[in-house]
Amino acid sequence: MTTEPVAEFPETDADSAEADSSVVENAESPRPGRLEEEGDVAADYLEELLDIADIDGDIDIEVRNGRTYISVVAEEGDATGLQNLVGRDGEVLEALQELTRLSVLTATDSRSRLVLDITGYRRERSAELQVIAEKAVAEARESGQEIALGPMSAYERKIVHDAVADLGLASESEGEGAARHIVVSLPAS
Repeated sequence: MTTEPVAEFPETDADSAEADSSVVENAESPRPGRLEEEGDVAADYLEELLDIADIDGDIDIEVRNGRTYISVVAEEGDATGLQNLVGRDGEVLEALQELTRLSVLTATDSRSRLVLDITGYRRERSAELQVIAEKAVAEARESGQEIALGPMSAYERKIVHDAVADLGLASESEGEGAARHIVVSLPAS
């Protein structure tokens, strides 16, 4: 296991309430060492999983902005096995992130907000979501109408909400469960 800096992850909140609204976070800072501990627990869990699945990968841990970021990257360029851990549209990655968070909760009695990335999927998807947000903003400005985007995970909605806000428009999540999506609109006058 290495603890080198990893690629930048966008700031996200995986829970819908956190990702879709201005939920005020607990003002308490994580106790010193807690994030490092959760990174170690997560890395141990993921190493065991990779061993069981007979998949080669290096695990990098980074603690930044009050959150632990775990990245699993291919050893020597062979990402075939790791791609299976991403799954279609990142569905397997999302499930693994939740399982890793549960492992940390079990070991530390502390809820984790760690972010898991495998083979740079989240970084690449973030760039795609930025383009989707830019196109939706341009379309909303041109038409003056609300623009509904396709369903997205809480992680993806957070990225799009931030991008739309940075571009000066408003966005809101609508729908329930797997149908939850973003609607982009012009700001209220």
